[in-house]
Amino acid sequence: MPDLKFQYQFRREIDVAARQLQLGGVVAFPTDTLYGLGADLFDESALERIFAIKGRPADLALPALLAGREQLEMVTDEFPEVGTRLAERFWPGSLTLVVRKGRRVPDLATGGRSTVAVRIPNHRVPLALASKLAGPITGTSANLSGGPDLVSIEEIERQLGSRLEGIIRCGPPPMGIPSTVVDVTSNEAKVLREGAIPASEILEAVS
Repeated sequence: MPDLKFQYQFRREIDVAARQLQLGGVVAFPTDTLYGLGADLFDESALERIFAIKGRPADLALPALLAGREQLEMVTDEFPEVGTRLAERFWPGSLTLVVRKGRRVPDLATGGRSTVAVRIPNHRVPLALASKLAGPITGTSANLSGGPDLVSIEEIERQLGSRLEGIIRCGPPPMGIPSTVVDVTSNEAKVLREGAIPASEILEAVS
């Protein structure tokens, strides 16, 4: 019975949150790395709200979370062979890949750059959200820009709650370690930020 109750609560929270995203809203949710702020990646008004909520400079890109590799074609026209090798090894998981952005991705999401950072997380909540929305969602950390990562629902409620359409409470909490970011635009693995996956494992995977 407890499992059935959890499944019902999970589906209800995802359905409500996905509806908020469809309406241009912003929700906070747990991922495998940190708590994130989610919006429809292709809704520029929602993206503007995220920048305002976080106090985030407009030239800082927003990473995208995908439900699966089938959504890659929505965000990029080029996925280099080295990216494929890394994705096969580390997705779903704590690896963010920087690739050339596709035409559908708003410049606002990429800080005006020609690249976009994408990840398939190993967490049921963002996977379900992106699947229900039928498209990528933003995965920027749920905190004020330049401030510490928020590590609990209570902290998110206190600092950001009044500015959000919702906070997803179901699902396991994050590990608290950011993803490792790797630029593969040149078909080589260039580690931009070492996080949950050591740089040595990245280089080993492509050697």
